[in-house]
Amino acid sequence: MKPEPNIFFSTLQSLANWAAGSSLWPFSFGISCCAIQMMHAAASRIDLDRFGCLFRPSPRHSDLMIVAGSVTKKMSSQIITLYDQMLEPKYVIAMGICAISGGLFKESESIVNGVGKLIPVDIEIPGCPPSPKDLAEAILGLQRRIKNPIHLPATK
Repeated sequence: MKPEPNIFFSTLQSLANWAAGSSLWPFSFGISCCAIQMMHAAASRIDLDRFGCLFRPSPRHSDLMIVAGSVTKKMSSQIITLYDQMLEPKYVIAMGICAISGGLFKESESIVNGVGKLIPVDIEIPGCPPSPKDLAEAILGLQRRIKNPIHLPATK
């Protein structure tokens, strides 16, 4: 018996990966000038909504944290708390050189030299500030990694 042409066979795990990769809900943590570029990526020209990216105001409804800008040591405990409140599986994008390595302020006593020292970062977007197109490409790349978990790093 030959199956119908519109019938697909798959595993439940691959279906779950497809659903999770197609509907990332980022929790925006816009701190400085990179936050403007993140807002621009959600606006009508780039429109991350069409890729299934709906920005959420609460970490309990999000599975992607976008850290956009420099992180102060005073903020570090709040970032860790917000990361712990996010849904599993959770992903982090560090947007901008300030979020990646402290940027221009890395010699300051009050700036954390990269959010990767606080929480695990999946994708880093370099630039000062990076363009909205770079953020869209990073989110699409993360969606590809989620849909094809062979390329994801092993978790602890």
